[in-house]
Amino acid sequence: MEVSFSKEIELLRLGRGETFHGEGILAITKALLQSGVSYVGGYQGAPVSHLLDVMVQAKGYMDELGVHVEACSNEASAAAMLGASIHYPLRGAVTWKSIVGTNVASDALSNLASPGVLGGALIVVGEDYGEGASVIQERTHAYALKSGMCLLDPRPELSRMVDMVEHGFRLSEASNMPTILELRIRACHVRGSFEARDNVAPAVSTRALMQDPAKFDYMRLAHPPVTFRQEKLKTEQRIPAARRYIVEHQLNELLPGRHEDLGIIVQGGITNALIRSLQQLGLADAFGQTDIPVLVLNVTYPVVPEQVTAFCAGKRAVLMVEEGQPEYLEQEVALHLRRQDIQTPLHGKDLLPSGGEYSVEVLSRGLLAFCQKYLPGQTDALGLQKAEQWLAGNQQRRDAAAASLTQPLPARPPSFCVGCPERPVFSALKMVQQDIGQVHVAADIGCHAFGTFEPFSMGHSILGYGMSLASRAGVSPMMQRRTLAIMGDGGFWHNGLLTGVQSALFNGDDAVLLIFKNGYTSATGTQEIISTPGDTAKNASEDKGSSLAHTNQTIESALTGLGVKWLRTVHTYRVAEMKKTLTEAFTSDFNGLKVIVAEGECQLERQRRIKPWIAGLLRRGERVVRVKYGVDEDVCNGDHACIRLSGCPTLTLKDNPDPLKVDPVATVIDGCVGCGLCGENAHAATLCPSFYRAEVVQNPRWYERLWHSISRAVVRTLQPA
Repeated sequence: MEVSFSKEIELLRLGRGETFHGEGILAITKALLQSGVSYVGGYQGAPVSHLLDVMVQAKGYMDELGVHVEACSNEASAAAMLGASIHYPLRGAVTWKSIVGTNVASDALSNLASPGVLGGALIVVGEDYGEGASVIQERTHAYALKSGMCLLDPRPELSRMVDMVEHGFRLSEASNMPTILELRIRACHVRGSFEARDNVAPAVSTRALMQDPAKFDYMRLAHPPVTFRQEKLKTEQRIPAARRYIVEHQLNELLPGRHEDLGIIVQGGITNALIRSLQQLGLADAFGQTDIPVLVLNVTYPVVPEQVTAFCAGKRAVLMVEEGQPEYLEQEVALHLRRQDIQTPLHGKDLLPSGGEYSVEVLSRGLLAFCQKYLPGQTDALGLQKAEQWLAGNQQRRDAAAASLTQPLPARPPSFCVGCPERPVFSALKMVQQDIGQVHVAADIGCHAFGTFEPFSMGHSILGYGMSLASRAGVSPMMQRRTLAIMGDGGFWHNGLLTGVQSALFNGDDAVLLIFKNGYTSATGTQEIISTPGDTAKNASEDKGSSLAHTNQTIESALTGLGVKWLRTVHTYRVAEMKKTLTEAFTSDFNGLKVIVAEGECQLERQRRIKPWIAGLLRRGERVVRVKYGVDEDVCNGDHACIRLSGCPTLTLKDNPDPLKVDPVATVIDGCVGCGLCGENAHAATLCPSFYRAEVVQNPRWYERLWHSISRAVVRTLQPA
C-alpha cells in the first residue's frame, strides 16, 4: 500500500486551545482548513507533496468540512481550478513544485491574473532552489512580476507561516490578485509548533451548494477588449490595494537593532539563516535579537515603496539579502531610493554571490565584508574577528582535506533503487546499441532520468515532464537511425499523450517511444495515477513474473484509441525479450510511431507492501520463501561485464578466494531483493554462467527440515577427508 498519513490526518483535526507539533508543510495544510478553503488541488512534487497526499488520504474528513480535493493531472489543470474564484466567493488553494510546475501552469495563471479573483486564490509552490534542488535554478518571482500576483515568502517559523496562509487569502480578496506562497525546502521541513485554531467549514462547499451560476459579466473574462482595462486595473487599483493591506496588517516585520545607522533587508524565507549568520559574527543572540536592524519581507511582491525608503533613509548603508538571480528586489529597492533621492548606499550582489543557495557560511562571508566596511574598530570587532577566524578555519580544513587525498574521490552519481524495474530496460538498450549502433535518446523527467548516469550514460536532452517525444521531433528527420524517446507513465499522463504522441501521429513521424509503466508517479513519491493497478491486482502480483500489464490497460487503450498501430507491452525483467523488442522497433519496416510499454511495478512501492505482509507471516510462524541470487566464485571469470551492464548496487566485487587468480570476483551482497536482473543479463548477453538462484526458506515444514538433514549428511559423506 502507499505511504500512510494517518497520524498527520489526526493533526488536521486539532482545534482551538490545542498545540500543533510537526513539519512546516503540514502546518500549511492545517492553515488552509483554518482559513475556510472550499477547494484544494495540485500536482505532486517535492517539497510540497505532503500537502496534497495528506488531503487526498483525509477524504473522509474533507467531506465532513465540505472541502473538495482533487489530484490534478498536471500543474496547468491545477491552476485552472482557481477559475472558480473569479466569479464566486470561494477560497481555493492549489499546490505544485516550482519553478518547473509554474512554467506548466503559466498559461492558466496569466489568464487568471488578468480578470482577477473575487474569492481568495492561493498558490502554494515548493521553491526548490539551491544545491539540494532537483530542478533548473530559476525563481517564481518573475511570474509574480509579469502577471500581477502577490508573492509571499514567509519567515520559516510555523506560527508566522500559518498566519501568512490566512493573510494570503485575505490579501487576495482585498486586492483581487491571486497570491503565491513560496516555500523553500528548509521551510517545508522545518519543525515547530503553533497554537491551533478551529477549522472553518466554508460557507459555499460540497455540503452547501450554490443554486444558480453567477450573473454573466464579460469583464470577468480574460478576453479582448476587456483585457486592456484589466491591465490598467492591476496598476491603478489592485497593487495599491495590496500595498495598503500589507501595511495595515504589518505583514512585513521590522527587527530593531542598536546599530540604527545600518540596515539589512531580507527575503522572509531566508531570515533564519541570516540570524544565524549574524550570530556567528557576534551581532545576534540565540533568540533572534539582532544588533543591526532587519526589515523582513514576508511579502516580496508587491514591495511597499514607503516602507523600504523609510527603512533606508538616514542610514550609512543597507544590505539587500536576496537569494538567487536576477536581483529583482535589489533593483526595485534601488529604484525607489533613486526616485526619492535617498543616497543611502545599497549593497547586495556586490558582496553576496549572484546565484546559488545562501547557506549560513555563504551569508557570513557577505555579512563580514559589509561589517568590516561599516563597523571597523567598534565594540563588535571581537565578534567579527572570531567570524573571520571561523571562516578561515573552514577553508583551511577543506584545503587540508583536499591536500590529503592522493587523487579525487570517485564520483557517486545517484542511481536506481535496488530491484528497480527500469534498470533492466537500460541494460537491454545498452546491448541493442552494441548490435545496431548508437541512437539519439531523448530523456525525460522521472526515475528513468537516472539512466543518464553511469553505467548507462544515455540521454541527449531533458526538456520538460512528458516532453521527450516532442523534443526529438527536430532530430528525427536529420538522423539516419531512428531516435528513441523515453518517458514514464507519470510523464505520459502529465503531458506526453498530447504534446508527444498526438503530435507524432499527426505528423506521421517515424520514431520509437518507450514508456515505463511502473504503476505510479514514482519520482514524486509514488502517488497513484489513472493507470495504477487496483489493490487486488497488486496483492496478486508478488512474484516478478506476475505481470500487472493486463490488470490496467489504460495506457494501451489510450494509445490504441489515438491511433497507434505498432504497440508492444513487455515485462521489464525479461531482458532478452526486451532486447528483441527494441531491436525490432529500430529495424522494423513499419514507418510510423512505434511504442513499447515496459511494464514492471515500482520496486520501492512493492517492498512497502510486501515487507509488512512477510513480517506478519513470520510472527505467526508461517512458511516464508525469499529468493536470493549469488555468484559461483569458481565459475566467475572476473571480467565484470555483469556489473558494467547492470549497475545494481548489490552486485559488487570481492577478493578472489582462489590464490592462483588475482582478479576480484563478482558477488551479491545483502540488500538483494531477488529481482533476477543479474541472471537475466547474463543470459541475454551470453555472459559467464556464474549466477545462481537460491530460495531462503524461513519456518520450513518438518519434511523440509528432514530432507535438509539428509542432504547435508550425504554431502559430508561424499566430501574428501
